[in-house]
Amino acid sequence: MPIRWRDAMNQALYGPGGFFVAGGGPAAHFRTSVHASPAFTTALLRLLTEVDAALGHPSRLDVVDVGAGRGELLRALVGLAVGVSGEPAHSGRSGLIPAWSGSPETLTPTASARPLGGEPPSGNVRPSLAERIRFTAVEYADRPENLPEEISWTAEIPDGITGLLIATEWLDNVPLDVAVHTADGWRYVLVDPDSGAETIGEPVTPDDLDWLTTWWPHPAGPSHANPALTSTDATSGSESGFRAARPAEGSSLTARSRPGCPETPLTDHRAEIGRPRDEAWVSAVRKMERGLAVAVDYGHLSGDRPVDGTLTGYRGGRQVPPVPDGTSDVTAHVAMDSVASAGAAVARCAYSMVPQREALRALGADGGRPPLSLAGTDPAGYVRALAAASAVAELTDPAGLGGHLWLRQPVGIPLGSVVAR
Repeated sequence: MPIRWRDAMNQALYGPGGFFVAGGGPAAHFRTSVHASPAFTTALLRLLTEVDAALGHPSRLDVVDVGAGRGELLRALVGLAVGVSGEPAHSGRSGLIPAWSGSPETLTPTASARPLGGEPPSGNVRPSLAERIRFTAVEYADRPENLPEEISWTAEIPDGITGLLIATEWLDNVPLDVAVHTADGWRYVLVDPDSGAETIGEPVTPDDLDWLTTWWPHPAGPSHANPALTSTDATSGSESGFRAARPAEGSSLTARSRPGCPETPLTDHRAEIGRPRDEAWVSAVRKMERGLAVAVDYGHLSGDRPVDGTLTGYRGGRQVPPVPDGTSDVTAHVAMDSVASAGAAVARCAYSMVPQREALRALGADGGRPPLSLAGTDPAGYVRALAAASAVAELTDPAGLGGHLWLRQPVGIPLGSVVAR
């Protein structure tokens, strides 16, 4: 029986036996920035130290990963920030990300470092980052075996976060409805969960119509989006990388990138109603006491929406039709300016939005080739640095992962103090 896409996605992704709650998790089907290179995690650790400084080095520093998969990002951060002995670990920079004041190498002397949960030191010595950090993974799947004990596992975003909330490719999997513009206005697209076949349903509700009118209007109609809220610190145009251009083909795992829609009803315009993503982001931002919330995702901006939408599927490293039967990922790019505006309204603080390549370069990951002179003095080191540079290049490629948008929403701290430029 055909149902609305939001209901079909919710069941296929998060219902009993759904794609994200059963099996090996997202890493078995597609690559994200977390999987591509340890430089991504190292850059996030640098961002975390900037947030820590902006917060005045609180006694507890939260790191919350929303849509944590099987905990890959937090596993890596635990290894960098804490290390196996509880001491601050080497950053694994491979020369790509230079040391900075407050880097993992300089957080605290070895003699004063202790495992998480230990007693605070005597006197006025500030506890190290390793002692103060608390990791929380938010995911509907069961807690993976052998997950480091430093990582808490929960199905809901906790309250009172002081620190960094990171959502990497989470919003694109928040279920949403799809609509088509017909002769009598916007109507929902219905989908058969077993076959993926689509039909046209009832007119959209007033709330969804308001969202469409504001954020994804029919080309023939007016848009009421506020440019001041939809273009803050973002670039656009053919060089923006906001519309990824690399298909997910071949047997190896690839990044989710190109739209791949099934056959759609005969209409002149198709849209994905992002209101549930706005609401999800608002809910996440409201969980922040103080700190920085960061959403990293493929997205698009007002005035550059894809005419036929971006709904697609991924399974086993290949792009497949978006059939919501629970056997594949079903995803759609994010209307990032709408999400950003909703979050800024509750945070009461300006946001920043830049492509991933710009965000990572500001954090020291530029993907530049090592100097050729290194090959003569340290051939093995040159080869290692060259391989590491290639990994960073994947993260900053505007046709792939570098086309992600980074939405950075401060809560209770100055924007400039946590956004390196």
